[in-house]
Amino acid sequence: MTEKQLTFDARHHQLTNINVWTADSQWLVYDVRPSGASFTSLTIERVNADNGATEVLYQARDGAHVGVVTASPDLPPRYLCIHGPEHPDADWHYDFHHRRGVIIQHGIAENLDACDITPPFTPGALRGGSHVHVFSADGSRISFTYNDHVMHQRAIEEDLRNVGVAVPLGAVCPPKQHPREYDGSHFCVLVSQTTVTPQPGSDEINRAYEEGWVGNQGYVKPDGRQQRWALAFIGDTLAENGVKVAEVFIVDLPDELADYALAGEAPLEGTETRLPAPPRGVRQRRLTFTAQRRYPGLVSQPRHWLRASPDGSDIAFLMKDDDGVVQLWTVSPNGGELRQVTHSVSGVQSAFSWHPQGKQVAFICDNSVMVCTIATGKMTRLTARSEKAPDAEAVVFSPDGGQIAFTRELAGFRQIFTVATR
Repeated sequence: MTEKQLTFDARHHQLTNINVWTADSQWLVYDVRPSGASFTSLTIERVNADNGATEVLYQARDGAHVGVVTASPDLPPRYLCIHGPEHPDADWHYDFHHRRGVIIQHGIAENLDACDITPPFTPGALRGGSHVHVFSADGSRISFTYNDHVMHQRAIEEDLRNVGVAVPLGAVCPPKQHPREYDGSHFCVLVSQTTVTPQPGSDEINRAYEEGWVGNQGYVKPDGRQQRWALAFIGDTLAENGVKVAEVFIVDLPDELADYALAGEAPLEGTETRLPAPPRGVRQRRLTFTAQRRYPGLVSQPRHWLRASPDGSDIAFLMKDDDGVVQLWTVSPNGGELRQVTHSVSGVQSAFSWHPQGKQVAFICDNSVMVCTIATGKMTRLTARSEKAPDAEAVVFSPDGGQIAFTRELAGFRQIFTVATR
């Protein structure tokens, strides 16, 4: 296969790890951060996968920056991205707990999550920063990761990352008692539960992150019932010896949108001394138990996000084998035995995505874009092996399955490429 370069200008072009294609497989959305850790892009843009034409979708103003853009699974496309604070100053500037999601249409950005940092807090509003916003397969719900300003102010060790969901229950408009508070278009809740000091050997976690929607229609439970909505995520546990071990967790979510507004054992909006709490009946469940393996836990490098097969039967993740090589593994959303999919000598080098039909996964391995057949573990090389591997952040199938988007550095700048799959 021959890779096709789409961008050529002397800037970095950053793809998000999922949902970078428009639903018609015609456009790729990106930002122009110099690196994933430097949030300085002023624009959200897109490039045509056929002819390389580019368009600016949105430009930030008043000292704000934008990045980590994803597209909706429907047409006309809606674009989601992180938006930093306008008029940043010494007290309020871009940080994990000072950012928001916005939905971009027709060059206009509308706040996704409301912000209320002054007690009493508002149900449906957040109190900090949301990050990596991803539409569900039908476009009705949005997942994100989150850090809390109120807890950050109270004690840095309680600034725990969590996973949240935004649902379209109408605008959330908190009373504006602080100049940094604002309205949002969606009702937002946290669905994970974290604790500052997990009990060693328990299922408690102090960090929930790198989430992914489970299945286009959810997954089938052992009793044959369909669980329509669920999110898988990585949770950091403590083994009995006190060592951090990253494991796979899942939360089953309400079927009805209105149920997201029903408080559980603690306030949805949180208090001055505790984080916002999940809606009624939402409980996280641990799926992997790897502390006794030779190389315990999911790997942090390459950074990756949990991604489930379209039918929801498998959740894929990266973990070392007994030889210390990073491989692709899967686990059922119902738990049970782990399955090692790849047996590569060189190891998986990137985040990954599923083919829309669910039979293959794409990633970087041996400095090439590869597709792996899940049933057999067979890998097929799509790009020639290069001296330097393509970038690890994003290897994303198009919605029609015909192309894979990725980036690689050329002459000091990250450029967007595609390669055909057939």
